[in-house]
Amino acid sequence: MNNAARTRQRILAIFLPVAAVLYISAEAFSPKGTDQVITTTATAAKVLAIASKHPAQLYLAGSCALAALGALAVSYAAIAALVRHRGSGLATTAALIGGFGAFCGAITNVLVYPNLAAAATAHMSRGAAAQFLVTTFNSGFYHGFSYAYFLGIYAGPALMGIALWRSRSVPRWLAVLFFAGLEIAQEMSSAGFIVVVYMLPFAVAMVLLAARIWPSAPAPAGPQELEPSGAGGEQFTELVR
Repeated sequence: MNNAARTRQRILAIFLPVAAVLYISAEAFSPKGTDQVITTTATAAKVLAIASKHPAQLYLAGSCALAALGALAVSYAAIAALVRHRGSGLATTAALIGGFGAFCGAITNVLVYPNLAAAATAHMSRGAAAQFLVTTFNSGFYHGFSYAYFLGIYAGPALMGIALWRSRSVPRWLAVLFFAGLEIAQEMSSAGFIVVVYMLPFAVAMVLLAARIWPSAPAPAGPQELEPSGAGGEQFTELVR
């Protein structure tokens, strides 16, 4: 059981740096100017002109974004496992809010990346494609998931940062670095590979937290832990003999 717990804990730890790499890749590969909400036909026409030149790049960025948000949802649960005693309830709440927000973010990013690439390459007029995008981004479906997403990206890191700070399970500067790094990373828009510089604190925080999670799994029970002790243990030993 302890070996299984150790394996599970280390698998969870791996999700943190993977989430950081995918998050950075999504913004780095995204064509400049395409990572935005399209609510008017003028904006749609402008974005479609860019997207039509880089559809494959949009699909790649979208794939990275969806995988990154999935990995981030798992990462919240992994980070929450670090918090014990003080702040443990808050960490659980943060994991729920942050994980659900990341899930909703994946839904909305389907519209931002693959949906845009499909509209730009579909056999339809530019006006029809623009109207399709505007209708999609103004729908109740998009608004519902986007509101939950924005709640998650702001409340999740803040609550988890406070939980880490209160628990003292990690240095307090690391709790601050996680909160600030993730908030900055989530505010980044498509601007080319320069985003790597701005998102580096987030990557550093995730790697350092993963290093804390990795050895925190319980060690396998040794021979001494398996030996019976006390009067009951002595009676059991005599029966075996």
